[in-house]
Amino acid sequence: MEVLGIDIGGSGVKGAIVDTETGKFVTDRVRIDTPQPSTPEAVIGVMKEIVDTLNYSGPVGVGFPAVVLDGVLMSAANVDQSWISYPGQQKMEERLGCKVTLLNDADVAGIAEMRFGAGKGRRGVVMIFTLGTGIGSSMFVNGRIVPNTELGHIYLPGQPLGQDAEDVTASSVRTNEDLSWEAWGGRLNVYFNEIEKLFSPNLIIVGGGVSKKYEEFFPYIKVRAELQPAQLRNKAGIVGAALAAIGEGM
Repeated sequence: MEVLGIDIGGSGVKGAIVDTETGKFVTDRVRIDTPQPSTPEAVIGVMKEIVDTLNYSGPVGVGFPAVVLDGVLMSAANVDQSWISYPGQQKMEERLGCKVTLLNDADVAGIAEMRFGAGKGRRGVVMIFTLGTGIGSSMFVNGRIVPNTELGHIYLPGQPLGQDAEDVTASSVRTNEDLSWEAWGGRLNVYFNEIEKLFSPNLIIVGGGVSKKYEEFFPYIKVRAELQPAQLRNKAGIVGAALAAIGEGM
């Protein structure tokens, strides 16, 4: 089935039609800068532009940087605060004229990684982390998603109150503080050991652009769980959104 997936971020709104049997794009990816301010009306207008550009009608999957409960946005990361408590799924359906499935962006990326990437065919508890400006997370139990985990916001042992784990372990922190791979890997080791203590995963998958250089920092992460780099990288959000639109991983 060919389905449109849209990945909404703080800097860009990206979409492509995906063959859900193979995970491949069947159109070019369309990218439009996220409007500023990134209000619901403005962002949904950009989504409509993507739908029209691709001449698409059918179900649409959308990944959004927020906690999503029953189609309502409960937070807003890197987008306008007017999204909070906004009935996003309903308003998107009204504007696009399509059936919309709206989920957290890390969750849809995880769905793609479970279907076509390092999590394919894996049972038990699989946890996927995207290391970038912050830390996105998703968790699957025997292939079914536990949504809206937001585990970049846990506290680490000895960390000052009010500071999230991602404030010291995100990929952006490594760059901003000019950390060596060993120093950053040591911070990730603390983080993933805390994750392991809380959730006992069978497999931890690490994504984000920095996962291309996993050999530089994986040696400093000592966990019981199997540790693997993500495979889909920057395509995961669009592919996973398309899969979510047809109910995969749910």
